[in-house]
Amino acid sequence: MGKKKSGGGRLKKKNLEQMVIALFEENPTQVFELKTLYRELHLNTHPAKMMLMDVLEVLLMDDYIKEQPRFSYTLNNPTQVMEGIFHRKANGKNTFEPEDGGEPILVAERNSMHAMDGDKVQVTMLARRKHHVREASVTEILERSEKQFVGTLQVSKNYAYLLTEDRTLANDIFIPKANLKKGQTGDKAIVKIVEWPENAKNPVGKVIDILGKTGENNAEMHAILAEYGLPYVYPAAVEKAAEKLKPGITEEEIARREDMRDVMTFTIDPRDAKDFDDALSIRQLKAGLWEIGVHIADVSHYVTEGSIIDKEALKRSTSVYLVDRTVPMLPEHLCNFVCSLRPNEEKLTYSVVFKMNEKAEVKDWHLAHTVIKSDRRFTYEEVQEVLENHHEASEEDYKNPGDKVLPQRGSGEGAPAEDFANELITLNRLAKELRKKRFAGGAVDFDRCEVRFEIDEKGKPTSVYFKVAKDANKLVEEFMLLANRTVAESIGKVPKNQKPKVLPYRIHESPDPAKLMNLSDFVGKFGYKLRTNGSKGEMSKNLNRMLTEVKGKKEQNMIEMITLRAMMKAKYSTHNVGHYGLAFDYYTHFTSPIRRYPDLMVHRLLTKYAQGGRSANQDKYEELCEHCSEMEQTAAQAERSSIKYKQVEFMSEHLGETFEGTISGVTEFGIYVEINENKCEGMIPLRDLDDDYYEFDEKNYRLRGRSRHHCYNLGDAIKVQVARADLYRKQLDYKLVR
Repeated sequence: MGKKKSGGGRLKKKNLEQMVIALFEENPTQVFELKTLYRELHLNTHPAKMMLMDVLEVLLMDDYIKEQPRFSYTLNNPTQVMEGIFHRKANGKNTFEPEDGGEPILVAERNSMHAMDGDKVQVTMLARRKHHVREASVTEILERSEKQFVGTLQVSKNYAYLLTEDRTLANDIFIPKANLKKGQTGDKAIVKIVEWPENAKNPVGKVIDILGKTGENNAEMHAILAEYGLPYVYPAAVEKAAEKLKPGITEEEIARREDMRDVMTFTIDPRDAKDFDDALSIRQLKAGLWEIGVHIADVSHYVTEGSIIDKEALKRSTSVYLVDRTVPMLPEHLCNFVCSLRPNEEKLTYSVVFKMNEKAEVKDWHLAHTVIKSDRRFTYEEVQEVLENHHEASEEDYKNPGDKVLPQRGSGEGAPAEDFANELITLNRLAKELRKKRFAGGAVDFDRCEVRFEIDEKGKPTSVYFKVAKDANKLVEEFMLLANRTVAESIGKVPKNQKPKVLPYRIHESPDPAKLMNLSDFVGKFGYKLRTNGSKGEMSKNLNRMLTEVKGKKEQNMIEMITLRAMMKAKYSTHNVGHYGLAFDYYTHFTSPIRRYPDLMVHRLLTKYAQGGRSANQDKYEELCEHCSEMEQTAAQAERSSIKYKQVEFMSEHLGETFEGTISGVTEFGIYVEINENKCEGMIPLRDLDDDYYEFDEKNYRLRGRSRHHCYNLGDAIKVQVARADLYRKQLDYKLVR
């Protein structure tokens, strides 16, 4: 390319487009990064580079090129016929996701052949109309998805319907009497679609399971799990296999391990926990030097890869924590008995043992299969009480709301908590040093208050309390973080020119620059400055500075929430990019194998590598990481859904009552309000704001009245009355009290 066409003055857009097309056609398989295009086309001025962005946008719209990763482009060679996954939408704007990647393609309802969400289909591309998006038509359903629907049965004399709130389906499901499985009106049921005749408005289904009556706690909790495709019962065959497993603390097994039964050891967990998967030990080696052991249940000793228990654990990938129950990854016999580090019982563990000075500097460490004996089971509240009684807790802990110190439930074993005061105080001081160093290194401080419910024997919420992370929680957290980081570094940190062995890492990518810019603009309206340029560490410190400044202000909750939305989601991957939020270059999950499958994978690989084993297959483990990340997100959605259900159930007892609240969300449909005293969130629909015509100002997170110019802004204080509590839709409606 001639240099005369570089720069912005002489180069015309039409000429640049021809140059770009020629470059892509000469290199039909190459993926060009943006900076490569600048170089190949000799574009070295800002106007020329901006012109290229315009050209690329036009070529993308015309499907001439396609975007690979962000700001990377390649020639698009689309065929008329493609295979991929169909995604159904209740509004009829269904999409097709090509098998080989690329942007989703619109499939209008009339062209869907009644394909269901998740079906593998074949489509034919339709001729594109000018200024319209691409469209495709389903020509064949290659493979039906296993998706099931949850809803309430409506039974008449000769047939029935499943009324479902599933947003992928616009129509209720027709169920012939023969497919009802004795279901009755008002039953919560799981239904599978068996056919959808071409000319029929409704799909035809059959009942798979009856969960109970709508409104009954068990039925509703099982329905939430089923709605997200999560199991609500444990397979009997897997439980039977687990029952056969014995603790196996034999003299031969102890001889193979590092014996730490005589070292002072204890667990610190929530007051209702039964699966104790981590313990801490402490002993003084000499003045100013401590040995701290982080002991983790050795689940991999009992659950062998490929066994019936392992297959079920992998399928689940995580324990699910609903408001009133835990749905465990492992059978109860394993997670609550055999593996659980219960007090006064000998247990097999996998341990990271540190030698630390009083500045929490790690002088030495080693990884070992061990045997321990916990001296006591602590609740967080008990440890916090000891720290506060000795004036060792942080200043904010004395002021913070949150859990009150409650008596230990169903435990009471062991000596009084006060007998362990010296050890707990030492661990707390070391944890504070670790925390201080972590934040100095650029970790982002997200200490969010969590809502919890006290539940009666029927599962009904009786009161709300807030879970606030205090020093007792942070004490445990810091040592778990240290163990996770240390074992990740032991595998990932290798000399130059040496390839590290495969390991599932817990990664957290840097925030999207565009989202950070939007966040900076938003907090600027409240008088806060957030610089978004600089290194990763500088950006983190800027975020922390802003989050510190906002503490205690009325806009705190809302700004923290918007900041969280600007962050990427953490996930599992064998491709390590570090953990932005924690400011760690290497990080993994090692400390909770009872409730997380990735930790179990890490245990197995660490054991294999310690014995001199070769690196594991990366493709296999990357696939497992993707599955675990997806299941983690699904479990989180189910957990939020159960909280929402209990919030609606709790507020149904307060219909007509008035509360002080804060605007927590603004949409084109209305405003979300969070009640200050219990954090229950509901919506004031736009139709109820009848004093003006309100327009949605997305950039400024507000509704603005066209005539009177009154604004409802995110973070505004507001008074509301509880108008409706719809348990079926898990929806709270509030009414504005002017």
